[in-house]
Amino acid sequence: MINGLLLLFACQLVGEIAARGFSLPVPGPVLGLLLLVAGLVAWNRARPFDDAALQASGLGRVASGLLGSLALLFVPAGVGVTQHLGLVGEHGPALGLALVGSTLATLLVTVGVFLAVKRLAGRVEPGDPS
Repeated sequence: MINGLLLLFACQLVGEIAARGFSLPVPGPVLGLLLLVAGLVAWNRARPFDDAALQASGLGRVASGLLGSLALLFVPAGVGVTQHLGLVGEHGPALGLALVGSTLATLLVTVGVFLAVKRLAGRVEPGDPS
């Protein structure tokens, strides 16, 4: 499990170094996650594994543990919102519009990515409207 945590931290560190070193407009942890995904894809091509093997690995156990504690990561944001309720009330309509707009954009992009991956994976059935 320590190896999985070290792998996550190493990917995040490399992502931070790349983001800051090249002045990229992408957060370092996002680049680290992309690096982790690319590494897992390369590893799967060299030594194929299934979902059960990934879940049983140190990386899978660390990821499950972090996802199980995900709700705790929202506590600081909730406290920050309650500390600035006046500001939230002042800019409420703009925040609401941004929230609804970003949610719709996220849903549309997610559907587009899903359809693209489905096509790339060759899983489109004859007569399937997608």
